[in-house]
Amino acid sequence: MKILLYTEGLKTVGKSGLGKAVEHQINALEKNHIEYTCDSKELESVDIVHINWYLLKSYALAKKAKKMGKKIVYHAHSTEEDFRNSFLFSNQIAPIFKWWICKCYRLGDIIITPTEYSKRLLTNYHLNKPIYVISNGIHADFFKHSDKYREEFRNKYHYQENDKVIMGVGLYLKRKGILDFVELAKRMPEYKFIWFGYLDLKLVPKEIKKAVTTKLDNLIFAGYVEQEFLRKAYSGADLYLFPTLEETEGIPILEALAAKTKTLVRDIPVFEEFITDKEVYKAKTLDEFEVKIRKILQGELPSLQEVGYQKAIQKDSKIVGEKLVKLYKNLLEGKIQEQ
Repeated sequence: MKILLYTEGLKTVGKSGLGKAVEHQINALEKNHIEYTCDSKELESVDIVHINWYLLKSYALAKKAKKMGKKIVYHAHSTEEDFRNSFLFSNQIAPIFKWWICKCYRLGDIIITPTEYSKRLLTNYHLNKPIYVISNGIHADFFKHSDKYREEFRNKYHYQENDKVIMGVGLYLKRKGILDFVELAKRMPEYKFIWFGYLDLKLVPKEIKKAVTTKLDNLIFAGYVEQEFLRKAYSGADLYLFPTLEETEGIPILEALAAKTKTLVRDIPVFEEFITDKEVYKAKTLDEFEVKIRKILQGELPSLQEVGYQKAIQKDSKIVGEKLVKLYKNLLEGKIQEQ
């Protein structure tokens, strides 16, 4: 069995959550000793085409593969819901975006999406294809906590040992909760806030530009960093804050849990089943975030770090890979059933 793992424009999206998801797929296939290629020129030699993106080249490749009788797995990383509140004019073109991704996804013999929540959204799109839930996964061991990493991170940004550091991760998008992150930094000057991630400010609305260029003594926008350093940040931070408004999964939360970083997320539908109240703390409003941040950092709430870690290792790429391999085999053997 040989898989064509195709992601159009990977160099462009490589720094996004999609890029991480593809890295984890590759890691998962390698751990499970599955032959694969990322080169579409090898289409003739593969058994399954696994497509991760929805631009024109991806659509054309799926059409070509279908004519050749290849089995197609279409990975639904995106929905209309998580497209909104992202780039300039994203809300206005969201209905067109939905129409297009549906056109792409329907080319798959099966569709994979990372959570039960995103599956429910896609089911309401009436794609009429079997939809399977498989997490994008993480390399759990890679993010394990390290006192050395903690020291290196805090030294780089000149944090003192008694500083309480709150970190966020994501592109400069309203959907990621970046406006609330900045507002919380304003409300709590006694804590240090740092955000990792980047997006060309030409692509975002004025309110996001204003937020990212905010000058506060306790706020740093550190830009994009490689995974090698991001794992140091998870070890060095006192709290991972994820005020996102919409996700299909949210890989950084799994990374933070794998590092046993204290974690606070927004209480939104995707986290009702995927990450429960027993595994992370949640908040809905700015006031709730502020109260819980203080209580977590002051030790007034019980630690959920160990149970959160157990959740993260359940999403390790080895386990994800085993699920992918089983699905691939079932697809080739004609054992796919309606979900």
